[in-house]
Amino acid sequence: MTAETMILAPEPVAARRGVLYVITCGSPLARDVGQLVDLAQRDGWEVCVVTTPDGAKFIDIPALARQTGHPVRTTYKMPGDPDVLPPADAMIVVPATVNTVNKWAVGITDTLALGLLVEAQGRGVPIVAMPFTNSAMASHPAFRSSLERLREWQVTVLFGDHVLPPPAPGTGDQHLHRFPWQMGVEALRVRSSAVPQAG
Repeated sequence: MTAETMILAPEPVAARRGVLYVITCGSPLARDVGQLVDLAQRDGWEVCVVTTPDGAKFIDIPALARQTGHPVRTTYKMPGDPDVLPPADAMIVVPATVNTVNKWAVGITDTLALGLLVEAQGRGVPIVAMPFTNSAMASHPAFRSSLERLREWQVTVLFGDHVLPPPAPGTGDQHLHRFPWQMGVEALRVRSSAVPQAG
C-alpha cells in the first residue's frame, strides 16, 4: 500500500441515530455537558440542548449552540411561534437533579424541560436519566420512590454506586471529573436500537 492510498483511506463514520435532546438541570456538573454532546455526536446523534432555568446558570449557552448547530432552549415558546428544534428521537437527562426527578415522576410540567419529558414519555420516546446529587439528598424517600417510578415507566435510570457513588454533601465538585458520560451514550445506543426509527 502506498502512502497516497493510506492518506485517501476514508475515516469510519458512525451510523446516523437521529435527533437527541440533551436535557440538563441546575448542577455544577452541567458545566461539562459539552463532553456528552461531543460523545453523542461521535456516536451519530444530531444533538439539541434543552436546559432548566437553573441549569442555564451553569452552562455556556453560546458555546453549546455553536457545538450543536441549534439554539439552546430554556423556556416555552410563545403560542403560534414555530419550533426551532427538530423532533426528538431520544432524550437524556443529565445531570438530573432531585427537584427535576421528583417533579417528573408526578407529571409536573412547570419548565420546558419537564414538559418535553412528560410528553416524550407518553409518546414512547426512549429516555435515559443520569441523576447527580449528594448522598444526603439521594437518601430521601421521595427521590428513591421517584427513581423507581421512572424505571417502572421504562426510563433507563443510571444512578447508584455502580455508576458513581453519591458524594458527601459539599464535596460534589471534587467528583465531577469522574462522571461517566460515556455510560449515558452507551445506554442511549441500547435503548434507541430497540425502537424502530421513523422514515
